[in-house]
Amino acid sequence: MSSNSMWRKSSYSGGGANECVELAVSINDIGVRDSKNPDAEPLRFQRAAFRSFLDDLKGGASCPL
Repeated sequence: MSSNSMWRKSSYSGGGANECVELAVSINDIGVRDSKNPDAEPLRFQRAAFRSFLDDLKGGASCPL
């Protein structure tokens, strides 16, 4: 992920313009960052791991911790 990656803001982020989670998709991974700190290193997830995470959220899976 780089600063010139195509970042998209979540449609579910609340309130003001700076209270958003942003995603960028590359061939190998998904980047997630806080819109309040776009210059910080984003969290990176393998595409399959991120898909599994989203599927669990949609299905109401509980956290194993």
